[in-house]
Amino acid sequence: MGEATQERILVLGIGNILWADEGFGVRVVEEFHRRYAVPDNVTILDGGTQGLYLVNYVEEADSLIVFDAIDYGLAPGELKLVRDDEVPRFTGAKKMSLHQTGFQEVLSAADLLGRYPTRLALIGCQPLDLEDWGGPLTEPVRAQIEPAIRLACELLAQWGAPAVARTEPLVPAERLLANDIDHQNYEMRARSA
Repeated sequence: MGEATQERILVLGIGNILWADEGFGVRVVEEFHRRYAVPDNVTILDGGTQGLYLVNYVEEADSLIVFDAIDYGLAPGELKLVRDDEVPRFTGAKKMSLHQTGFQEVLSAADLLGRYPTRLALIGCQPLDLEDWGGPLTEPVRAQIEPAIRLACELLAQWGAPAVARTEPLVPAERLLANDIDHQNYEMRARSA
């Protein structure tokens, strides 16, 4: 009796930690990974600013959760969940991602290849400051890390792949970002400069 193939789920954070609130998605996925373990069918990825290099990961996913700084035109720090067909796939639609190669290009490419995720959840936070080179997340955006993680945990539970709080801290080799650019060390350095 063969086992049913498990759905592949990708939890992806995108953004640039060097531009203040632009780093929101990376910081959320980093903290999520630090605090939660996930089933084997779930991949957690810091997508950074890799743009179209992420297509391979996206097209392999049946379900996708993306954390990102999104200009929704809302109050700074406001979190918004956009799902499935509400997420513009094509670059002709309203540009949502703030990256040079927007995440919409990644979705467009996956769609054109005929391998678009069945379920898509974009957890976006309205940025306050994108101009502070080397600066930390602003307070209203940093405050949304925890709610964004809770939303992702709810989605994973609904999708049959619940995240479980870690009982042991991650060893440095298992972290998503190296010690000099992980959230705590990076921001401590920025504050002491």
